[in-house]
Amino acid sequence: MVAETKLYDALSIKPGASQDEIKKAYRKAALKWHPDKNKDNENASEKFKEVSQAYEILSDPEKRKVYDQYGLEFLLRGGVPGGGGGGGSGPAPGGMHFDGFPGEFAGMGGIPGGGARSFHYSTNGAGAGFNFSNPESIFSNFFKTDGAGMGGDDDDVFAKFGGGWESMAGGRSRSFKDSNGGARRHRAPTPEVTTVERPLPVTLEELFKGTHKKMKIKRKTFDHGTNKRKVEDKILDMEIRPGYKAGTKIKFRGVGDQEEGGTQDLHFIITEKEHPFYTREDDNLRAVIELDLKEALTGWKRTIGTIDGKQVPISSGGPTQPGYVERFPNLGMPKSKKPTERGDMIVEVKVKFPSSLTAAQKAQLKDVL
Repeated sequence: MVAETKLYDALSIKPGASQDEIKKAYRKAALKWHPDKNKDNENASEKFKEVSQAYEILSDPEKRKVYDQYGLEFLLRGGVPGGGGGGGSGPAPGGMHFDGFPGEFAGMGGIPGGGARSFHYSTNGAGAGFNFSNPESIFSNFFKTDGAGMGGDDDDVFAKFGGGWESMAGGRSRSFKDSNGGARRHRAPTPEVTTVERPLPVTLEELFKGTHKKMKIKRKTFDHGTNKRKVEDKILDMEIRPGYKAGTKIKFRGVGDQEEGGTQDLHFIITEKEHPFYTREDDNLRAVIELDLKEALTGWKRTIGTIDGKQVPISSGGPTQPGYVERFPNLGMPKSKKPTERGDMIVEVKVKFPSSLTAAQKAQLKDVL
């Protein structure tokens, strides 16, 4: 039985969860609450911090064992070795003692190895309390190692956050402190790799069906044999899935010019080519048909061609008001995350009024209306 379940609850797992289950739970929660994906959610940053801190402790078997036995407060205040070697007793706040405590605190001030150790709390800054790492560092390190090949719904974590791990750290120099508060190591700034963005014009029909496009690019590389730069051709194969929208980015890492910080990333941003009949509104397609005043008053018929080539009749016996709209469910664009579902086709009526009327025509209209 564990002392508390706060960290397990943060990851929505049970205290008996395996390491693999802990990793999967963190991966799911971190991707869900990452601030870059929740810019309008004020609570997301705090949730992201909570799940990252929970993972940092539960993923370490030694820290997890201590947490299960004594709770989070014990870790945060710090268990430090008491004086002497054997199995003495060290004081804890409130007069509590922890005797014969094994050396789980190898990374937090404890003494690794077999045999019993005596630990006590320190609340005056002298102890080796545990400090959480930066949540972004936990996240970055996880996906560089443990989380990189775990699969799931996110095929490309890089694509979800718009850059490499260096860009998520802001390209800044970072220092870390050891358990005594001193500088332990310093990481030099990582030169940021340039990202080049280019438009990729696509027709509505291609976005409806999905398509593959091949694009030949020229890239500058460094020839180590001649110590000179050279230009070479490279073919990029792009998969455009049904339902992609304007603004969707298709990303290629390390395929552009070689430069000091590495090799450029290329982002192709989908733009929709103008369609002669339809205007896209999210997953819906809007078409506008024109009626003259006579048709609007007395009735009309039309046949509308859908984006997938079907013919749909539409009519009204009149009168038809300007701005009249008729909606046809499931005849719009496919939804990119649910390709079997589609938006609607919306047909809007525009009434074309005559630019002028004779006196006789006006008199006739007054008699009729």
